[in-house]
Parts: sequence; C-alpha cells; structure tokens
Amino acid sequence: MNSAIIHINKDFSRFSECFLKQNSILNLISKNEEKYLYEKHIYDSLSIQLFFEKYNYKPETLLDIGTGGGFPAVPIAIEYPEIQVTALDSIRKKILAIENIKSELNISNLTPLCARAENIKGTSFDVITSRAVATVDKLVEYVSPLIKKGGYFVAYKSKRAMDEINDAKDILKKNHLQFIEALNYTLPLDETYERKLLIFKSI
Repeated sequence: MNSAIIHINKDFSRFSECFLKQNSILNLISKNEEKYLYEKHIYDSLSIQLFFEKYNYKPETLLDIGTGGGFPAVPIAIEYPEIQVTALDSIRKKILAIENIKSELNISNLTPLCARAENIKGTSFDVITSRAVATVDKLVEYVSPLIKKGGYFVAYKSKRAMDEINDAKDILKKNHLQFIEALNYTLPLDETYERKLLIFKSI
C-alpha cells in the first residue's frame, strides 16, 4: 500500500523531549507508546496537512476536542504558527501538561482550555478536530454548536470509520453537517494499517 506523503517542516525534537518529560510525571501516554511518539502521535496529528493541501484551505482558528496529551492540537500549533489553536480537554492534568509545554516551547498561538465542549459558549471555530475521543454520532453533538457556518470538522479515525458515518446519518442531517470524503493515509511504522481523516462541512 502506498502511503500519502506528509511533509513536516518544523523540528519536533524539542517538543518530543518536553513531552516525554511531562509524560514521566503525568502518564499522558503509556511507556510502550513513548518509543512511537513521532510515528503514532506527531506524524498522525500532522496528517491534517492532507486536508489543508487538497482543499487549499488554511483556517484562522482551530479547536481540538478531547485533546488528551495534546494530539493533534500541539503539533498543529507548532507546524502552523499562523493558526490560532485551542486545545480542549476536561481533565486538568492533561491541560496542565499542555500549559507547561506551551510555556517551555513558547507556542504563542496555542490556548490550552480545561472545560467540557458542551459548556463552551459564545465562540465558534473555522475547523474542529478530534482524535481517539468518541464515535462520530457522539462527536457531532459536541461539534455542531461550535463550528462556524461553512467550517469543517475533521475526525481522525481508523478501521470502523465508514460504519460510524452510516450510524451517524440522521444526527449529521439534524445538525447540518455534511460528510464530504475520507482522506486515507498510513503511518510510517506500519503501511498496512490505514488511517482516515473524515471531512465534514457545516452547511
């Protein structure tokens, strides 16, 4: 299987060091996952490049729902300093880790936010992302009040992606989100394991 090529322009070595330091304290990812930090987390996060380039689109604002240890929010903020990125999670220790990483690396376009998506009021975003959080039907309920009209929702998914879209048909229609397409890619460590970016548009 041929992998879509993702070009990463920034040096992520300092981020990796900083993240691993935080991980040793807060257990953001498992110890076994640490050796795959670049391939499974940084590279995967930056697959959003496939969406930006295909649609010739660069948002001004991006919200990452359920950011966890900061993926994809922090790599996106580093790679694309012109995008104002909000990293949202309801677990305080995870947001604390992102705040520490932001401070150490001076990532001025990154805003860590400890809150639940349903409690955010009075703001909206050009693009919303979510990775390894919930099924599409549940994510739609969080995303729809926060996305600008004409904006995009990008869900990072794998094996059951298309089944999730079928399961969410009614709620997508109800919330005025249209499934556009799935962009396929693989990770450097395993080109037999296909990943997908599901692209939805607010209509």
